[in-house]
Amino acid sequence: MTSTPTRPLRLGFPVKVLGVPGLKGNDTRRWQKNPHLKCSLEHVDEILDYLKKVEIDMYRLSSDLAPYATHPDMPQFHNMVAESDAELAAFGKKARELDIRLSFHPSQYVLLNSPDPDLTRKSIWDLSSQAEMLDRMGCGPEAVLVTHVGGVYDDREASRARWIDGWNQCPEHVQRRLVLENDDIRFSAADVLWIHERTGVRCVFDYQHFWCLNPERLDIRETLEKFLATWPDGVRPKIHFSSPRTEMREVKRQITAKQRAAAKAGTGRRSKALTKAPVKATARVKTVLLPPIWTGHSDFTNPFEFATFMRMAEGLEFDVMMEGKSKDVSIIKLRPDLLRFAPDVAARFGITAEDAEELAAEEKRLEQGVSAEEEPDVDEGALAAADEEEFA
Repeated sequence: MTSTPTRPLRLGFPVKVLGVPGLKGNDTRRWQKNPHLKCSLEHVDEILDYLKKVEIDMYRLSSDLAPYATHPDMPQFHNMVAESDAELAAFGKKARELDIRLSFHPSQYVLLNSPDPDLTRKSIWDLSSQAEMLDRMGCGPEAVLVTHVGGVYDDREASRARWIDGWNQCPEHVQRRLVLENDDIRFSAADVLWIHERTGVRCVFDYQHFWCLNPERLDIRETLEKFLATWPDGVRPKIHFSSPRTEMREVKRQITAKQRAAAKAGTGRRSKALTKAPVKATARVKTVLLPPIWTGHSDFTNPFEFATFMRMAEGLEFDVMMEGKSKDVSIIKLRPDLLRFAPDVAARFGITAEDAEELAAEEKRLEQGVSAEEEPDVDEGALAAADEEEFA
């Protein structure tokens, strides 16, 4: 796709706001407190105001926006999407007025290629609920549900074919919004394109995943063009971008009673592991330092890597979901970096020298620190994971 942009390219981030304290992406109350989509929409309405203030115009909604709406053992929540029709319409109208592109990325528990038919049916229910929310918001075709192929289940070919079976079971309003992303350890860009050829599903190119899993040695520019071409004319594609983590990983490891006794007696074998600090003979836990895993996302985007990619993609039109772990803060940091190091790339996102003073002020505010939250950084499936254990 090589059309002339009608507006600057967008930068967006998923779910969790780190730039200001107190903004929530959904109603996080447990089921006993009767959480509701209406409450979630009040939270994300405040996020829209924040996005307008910091001029970020793409946002991924939490997959738990409608809490427990598809939980099979909680029918009291099953009607909340329909009950929130007016609120969804108002939220969608505000997002359109602010020109903010919305999307969902259903959790890792949503699998269209599961060998378990019950899990596939449940996954289609989840997708149907999220597609219905986007429909009730009045979102256009740019608002999508991003999913992966799923598990390999010891048979790659059968798993790819089973995804097509799952797709064929999806209702029209799901197929209209579903898009398929290449992943980093199971199904490559070539696998995704193979499925597209047999279904017509749109494809989302993930930059870091492409580098982690490309056994076919596809060319990056050619592959990106093929992914973008799966989107219809007049609908801007989106891609995902992140830089890999490069720092040492700190892993806690238990020290057994036998190992402690040997250490006290001076008969234990010297460990070859690199540790953060000397390990006392009486210690029960040690912190081991390990090399990075390249599938991990960094906190911030490497501006040189991103600029190199965007120059490779010169002439192509797409919005970019930035998946750095510092979320909105990573974009606030990236914009002045692009203006400083790659003004030609910055211009594609509507960032010009006229913005330099404002961006410098934003960067200075970041240097004063942002509020850290103690909750784990989990974008997707938090409620599902907790309640699967509770109801198992």
